[in-house]
Amino acid sequence: MSGEQSWEGPWKRRLYERVREHGYDSLTAFAEARPTASLVALAEELDPEALNAVQVFSALVAEAERSHLLTRLTRGQFVREWHEGLPEGWPTVMDDAHRFKVARALGSWFAFTPETHKARVDQAADALFTTPPPPGWRPLGPDDDLLRALLPDEEA
Repeated sequence: MSGEQSWEGPWKRRLYERVREHGYDSLTAFAEARPTASLVALAEELDPEALNAVQVFSALVAEAERSHLLTRLTRGQFVREWHEGLPEGWPTVMDDAHRFKVARALGSWFAFTPETHKARVDQAADALFTTPPPPGWRPLGPDDDLLRALLPDEEA
């Protein structure tokens, strides 16, 4: 949904009603069942007429803060951004076009990172360029071994 209509009324209540209608007790559980879906896709699946990606992310951050799982959320957001920007995974050849796609995916990841984790995400992105993963690498969820090495579970 675009525009201000999604912000009208009790959007948080609306969001959690839709989550429960889909059979989940939390937005985190709903999102983790769709680890490669973008925030836009999550919002559209919940209610394309009344919710947006920013609301979904805001609620995910709130849940992660309450559960002390911000690092896991941050890794999960990497997966979402990576699948949207580089669905074939880490490039075989890092030419200018692929470097741009990688930088764009990493930039989007950084943009959707809680402030407490921005420095760690910046370091992780640098590490990916310094020591690239194997060609085709694309994590399927927040528990990917390489992602866990880049962003261990210790909370910032």
